[in-house]
Amino acid sequence: MPKLVLHTLHLSPPCRAVELTAKALGLELEQKEINLLTGEHLKPEFLKLNPQHTIPVLDDDGTIITESHAIMIYLVTKYGKDDSLYPKDAVKQARVNAALHFESGVIFARMRFIFERILFYGHTDIPEDRADYVRKAYQLLEDTLIDDYVAGSQLTVADFSCISSTASIMGVVPLDAATFPKIHAWINRLKQLPYYEEANGGGAAELGKIVMSKVTA
Repeated sequence: MPKLVLHTLHLSPPCRAVELTAKALGLELEQKEINLLTGEHLKPEFLKLNPQHTIPVLDDDGTIITESHAIMIYLVTKYGKDDSLYPKDAVKQARVNAALHFESGVIFARMRFIFERILFYGHTDIPEDRADYVRKAYQLLEDTLIDDYVAGSQLTVADFSCISSTASIMGVVPLDAATFPKIHAWINRLKQLPYYEEANGGGAAELGKIVMSKVTA
């Protein structure tokens, strides 16, 4: 069994996406918590691992991989029994890559526009234009789900990435089931995974509650 050390924070959506991938592959991760709120990611010892001071960071027996999408692809490529989670077929892989970029550039980015100002800058409100921006992201995801999963008919790392952010923001900007039925069906599909709640569900719900506990307007 490889020695895989993940510098992580379970509240963080990108970290949970990696956790989901590891669980799907049957890999054990030694988790070292990095608390962003107390600045542990800015300490010299961590900056040596990742000068960009972001998490997650994977240490695979001395090989350092940063950025959640890169880590997920690395784990599947190196340790996957097959390529189902990250297909080698050029067309299927392109669809997965597109969904990964959609998560980082749209879903996560729009979530961050709300969460960061509350958690790191002390604001206590959610501007309506930012909430509306998230709802527009929901609509884009709804329109993307023309199949059971975000990149086609089978589960891939793109689903792990997208669900980590979606499950977090929906506790702050409500995701109406009548308006977004495909997203809710997709979420319920992922909830059937035996490792889902441990790897993502609990952390996503907790993050949403922490944000809302600081909102007063």
